Amino acid sequence: MTKIILLVIFLLSVVGAHADTMDTSQGQLKLERMASGFDVPWAIDFLPNGAALVTERAGHLNYVLGQKKFRIKGVPRVVARGQGGLLDVLVPRDFLRSRQLFLSYSKSQGNGSGTALAVGTLSTDFKRLTNLRVIFEANPSSSTSRHYGARVIESTDGTLFLTLGERGERDSAQDLSLHQGSVIHLSRNGGIPANNPFVSRREAQPQIWSYGHRNPQGIAFDRRGRLWVVEHGAKGGDEINLIRKGANYGWPVISFGRHYSGAKIGEGTSKPGMQQPVWYWDPSIAPSGMMIYSGKLWPSWRGHFFVGSLKLDFISRLSGESLAEKERLKGPATGRIRDIAEAPDGSIWFASENDGAIYRLTPAN
Repeated sequence: MTKIILLVIFLLSVVGAHADTMDTSQGQLKLERMASGFDVPWAIDFLPNGAALVTERAGHLNYVLGQKKFRIKGVPRVVARGQGGLLDVLVPRDFLRSRQLFLSYSKSQGNGSGTALAVGTLSTDFKRLTNLRVIFEANPSSSTSRHYGARVIESTDGTLFLTLGERGERDSAQDLSLHQGSVIHLSRNGGIPANNPFVSRREAQPQIWSYGHRNPQGIAFDRRGRLWVVEHGAKGGDEINLIRKGANYGWPVISFGRHYSGAKIGEGTSKPGMQQPVWYWDPSIAPSGMMIYSGKLWPSWRGHFFVGSLKLDFISRLSGESLAEKERLKGPATGRIRDIAEAPDGSIWFASENDGAIYRLTPAN
């Protein structure tokens, strides 16, 4: 009996040690569970005081700081169905002055729903959003409950970029009269910037910056100020794209994947006037959130891309001028990575759907 007890203690210590570290090209990283009990944690962003804001797809916005964890009231009512719900959260650079937060979500629209972006003011005790107003909603609505896109990011000039999936209605991504399947560009209050590429075309939606996207689930700026998105393919063909003003990214005319039935997609893998991905995965990894790292804690990772996988339980690290996958960070906590973000101190945080938890990576030594 004593031997069995000692064996159990030994095995538990091994499992615990393994769960608390992750082996990477930078050696072992310390892995900490920062908060748990979430129902599909979808996005992470950070307040100036070091707190993390975490959205849950069911419609909750959470405040996490040390042992404190509570839900923030006053969030918009969402359509929590299929892939829809409360999705991304953005803390703008001027938060200390404005106290504004931006939230993307699936909004009820008649008999369907659409991706919407709202802004509200966070109370000084961090417990409630007030003055909430919708500054954009996709047009037209869709009766499907998939491919909302919904990642939002702030540009250096204070304008906003928001990704929109094609809602599973493939041809809409090539139709400029619809918002679906695009990256849109908005002013801080939801207005239309004068430099948008289609503002002078009567038939086009003036918010569109780029189009021909399937379901962009990650967005980031690099050190040179260039905008990137990662998006789902079908069966194969998940892509990382460098976003150019007015460009067409080809879906569903071109793709490196196939339909789930195995049938060929569109006209092949290339066509004049349509952009090629900088990187693609085949087979698919089901990419989610994307972060381009500053190098603050790991200088050799400066400028590297980190992309979560919803399918294969790892974080993909990519680098190089032509961009290529260099490493897959994997461990017991990396099941269905929904988002990945860099905290102000340079630590890497990620949201695991499998565990309903938020984790942090820091140097082990």
